[in-house]
Amino acid sequence: MFKRSLHLCAKSTINSLSTFMRLEARSTSTTSKTISETKEKWDLVSAVCVERHPVISKPLKDIETKFQHYLDQLEFENSMKSDHELRHEKDKEIQEQIKAGTGEIDMDAIKQTAQDFEDASLDELNKFQFASRTTEADKKNDLTSLDRKLDKNLVLLVEQQVGEKIFWIPPQGVRKDGETLRQTAERVLKETCGETLNVKFYGNAPCGFYKYKYPQTLRETGVIGAKIFYYQAKYLKGSLASQAKYQWLDREELENTLPVPLKKSVTQFLIDED
Repeated sequence: MFKRSLHLCAKSTINSLSTFMRLEARSTSTTSKTISETKEKWDLVSAVCVERHPVISKPLKDIETKFQHYLDQLEFENSMKSDHELRHEKDKEIQEQIKAGTGEIDMDAIKQTAQDFEDASLDELNKFQFASRTTEADKKNDLTSLDRKLDKNLVLLVEQQVGEKIFWIPPQGVRKDGETLRQTAERVLKETCGETLNVKFYGNAPCGFYKYKYPQTLRETGVIGAKIFYYQAKYLKGSLASQAKYQWLDREELENTLPVPLKKSVTQFLIDED
C-alpha cells in the first residue's frame, strides 16, 4: 500500500516537472522573440497633408433648392413688414392725399418713391455680371493652380523619390535626432515647398499612420522599414518654390494619383465631401 502511494506520488511529481519545463521553454522562446523584435530599427517619417478649403459654396442640389424656397416663404409669411414695405404704404397715403387735395405734402418723400427705388435697384442688378464659377485654370486643367475647382477641397502632392521609384505623395521626410514629429513635419514642408508657403497645422498629434518594409537590400543596413506619421494642415496663403514639382488635387484626382498601398491610410483622415 505504501509502495503504491509512493509510486503515484513520484509519477505526479514527474508530470508536474515536465509541464513546468514545457511552459518555461515556451516562455523563454516568447521572451527571445520579443527581444529580437525590439531590436528592429525603423525610420520615423513625418508627412504633411496640406488642404486648400473651398473658396465658394457648392451649387445647391434640387432638394436643397426646394427646401431653401420653403424656408424663404416661411420666413416671409412670419416676418414683420420691412422698411421698404412700410415706405410703399406711405407712398400710397401721399398719393391719396394729393388726389383729395387735403393735408400737407412732404415733398422730400415724393422725390423718390419706393417704386422708383425698386426699379432703380432692379436695373442695377440686371447690369451686374456675376463671375463665372469656372476659372481659366479650370479650362486649362492647370493642376499647379489654386484658382481651380473653387468649390472643392484641394490636397497638395509633391513628386518625391522613395527608394528607387518616384511617387506623387504628401511632402514627407525622415525625423532627425532631437526633433519631435511635428517639428520634422514643419521642416520637411519648408525644405520641400519653400519658405513662402504659409499653412496652419491642426495639432501636435498625427492624424494618420502608415508603415512599410524596405526591400531586402536596404534592410541589410539595419533598418527594417519606415513608419509614416501624417499631420494635417490648412493652406493660408503663399506659393510653392519654383523648383518644386507639385499638384493640387481634388478627392477624385487624389484617388487616381496616390500609390495604392498609401491611398487607404490617407483617405481615412480626409473628410468625405459627398
